[in-house]
Amino acid sequence: MTLLRPRVRRLPLNAAAVLTVLVCLFPVYWMISTAFKPSRDIQSADPKLFPHTWTLDHFRTAVQADGFELFWRNSILVTLSSILLALLVAIGSAYAVARMRWKGRRQFMLMVFIAQMAPWESLIIPIYIISRDTDMLDRLPTLTLVYFMVTLPFSIVVLRGFIATIPPELEEAAQVDGCTRTGAFRRVALPLLAPGLMATSLFGFITAWNEFAYANFLIIKHQDSRTLPVWLSSFQNTFGTDWGATMAASTLFALPALVVFLLLQRHVTSGFAAGAVKG
Repeated sequence: MTLLRPRVRRLPLNAAAVLTVLVCLFPVYWMISTAFKPSRDIQSADPKLFPHTWTLDHFRTAVQADGFELFWRNSILVTLSSILLALLVAIGSAYAVARMRWKGRRQFMLMVFIAQMAPWESLIIPIYIISRDTDMLDRLPTLTLVYFMVTLPFSIVVLRGFIATIPPELEEAAQVDGCTRTGAFRRVALPLLAPGLMATSLFGFITAWNEFAYANFLIIKHQDSRTLPVWLSSFQNTFGTDWGATMAASTLFALPALVVFLLLQRHVTSGFAAGAVKG
């Protein structure tokens, strides 16, 4: 009886957890199942939970749509560039805050937290005006800089907490053996930062990969510079929305983020946990 009581007490929590997972996953399931349904079933007045007939026509429509390969290339280029740039700057900033003592360090971290809390939508108009006045509209480097700016504060916070958990004695021992401070960091601390780097990389990837508002407002005239989130809206026209093709394109669009998360999930969990602890 004593063993059953904790299990009985956990039943409501387990049931709530299962219900939450089902509620969160149902829209994803509906998107994928709709992508495989024939158009007549999608427009039916009596929608079916499970497709009775399967088709790949919507995926063919999505793949053969104008700009499919070009927009994939643009999204991958912008996403990877912003992640690499954010990591390079965040590593140096986080190390300076976690290891060094300098005037204004606390104020710097306060500004980083304020920048992280600022809603992205509130910056659209200022960034649009700056891009227009500097002739940077309709350019992929502009999107790269915007996504870099958005992901940088989070990257600094996470990496700063992670570096603080690494004993400084490890780097000091390497310096005693003849390494410079930079060499000690590169040989000793940087390999231990792998989980934190993967956690910040995943956040940056999801942020840049899914972002729509900036890509829609900053890329206006040059359609060839648009990214995949904007491309998804191309299946809507004056005659209505091709829901089958939209769902198929959305499924293809979600696959890279899902694959990246599955590959990094173990490191991401430890990275967020370690980054939340101050050493």
